[in-house]
Amino acid sequence: MNPLALTIFLLSLAIGTTITLSSYHWLLAWVGLEINTLAIIPLMTKIPHPRAIEAATKYFLTQAAASALVLFSSLINAWQTGEWGVDSISHLPMNALSIALMMKLGLAPLHFWMPEVLQGISLPTGLILSTWQKIAPMTLLLQTSHLANLHLTIILGLTSILIGGWGGIGQTQLRKIMAFSSIGHLGWMIVILKFNPDLTLFNFVFYIIMTASMFLSLTTISATKMSEVSTSWSKTPTLTASTLLILLSLAGLPPLTGFAPKLLITLELVKQDATLLAALIMLASLLALFFYLRLTYVVSLTLPPNTPNSFSSWRTSSKSLTITAIMNTLALVLLPLTPTLLIFL
Repeated sequence: MNPLALTIFLLSLAIGTTITLSSYHWLLAWVGLEINTLAIIPLMTKIPHPRAIEAATKYFLTQAAASALVLFSSLINAWQTGEWGVDSISHLPMNALSIALMMKLGLAPLHFWMPEVLQGISLPTGLILSTWQKIAPMTLLLQTSHLANLHLTIILGLTSILIGGWGGIGQTQLRKIMAFSSIGHLGWMIVILKFNPDLTLFNFVFYIIMTASMFLSLTTISATKMSEVSTSWSKTPTLTASTLLILLSLAGLPPLTGFAPKLLITLELVKQDATLLAALIMLASLLALFFYLRLTYVVSLTLPPNTPNSFSSWRTSSKSLTITAIMNTLALVLLPLTPTLLIFL
């Protein structure tokens, strides 16, 4: 892609998210979401392949439907209250707004677009879709969390954790695995949204760090399938080992970074007398733990070929390796810094 065009699209992505984050008016928030949607579509189709065109079409249709629902609910709110402020939304359109924002995030049962779209695009665009594109709708959900329907958030969150685990079990394509992983992690965030929005924000920050590091690692070793990760073992052993550890961090195993949000969310639910809900989401997340462990075991121990075809090692750019190394370190060792981060947030 032309560097000038790429710069314009990336700036549009940044501007769209910034408009939504800084807006007090629902119309401005909607405009920011629309700029975000339209700016990423050319990035999806920069590789002219039928799968990429199909993915961009599916993404556009689902995001357009969700944006229309956001605008519809804000219009009903303005009609009822006479105000367009983000914090002035009434209870009637709040359910429609929550469903629209959850559709933009890719929460179950509105998740069907997410694995297909992520599978059809390149890894760098998948990184943007899985991290940056979720910031604006998640911020709007956090701003309206005090009005959210408790039953709706719990049902959709629990469903997302289940679907995220079930969907990833039979997958061998890494992008689809990351899509179902995203659905499962967003389920944890939505479950705790009404109880403690600060924990949702904390979990979201950790999710972005871990997902970004995973996508950067896969981009560096050019792997989209499990077998391709196993062949990279002999070429870049340190990077491959850290990639497998990030998978375990995404699973939430101690003493890695991903354990902190799951522990704090479970403790908060128990403190709020929702012990049954805490037990249910922990049991549901065992499905995701199974496919993460299976993926790690299969890639590291059993998938052939594990020997190099040549004696020359890969030449990767030092710049990309530096960024990847920093993100991988954050995705693995942030657990001891959790109390400090909580105070900061």
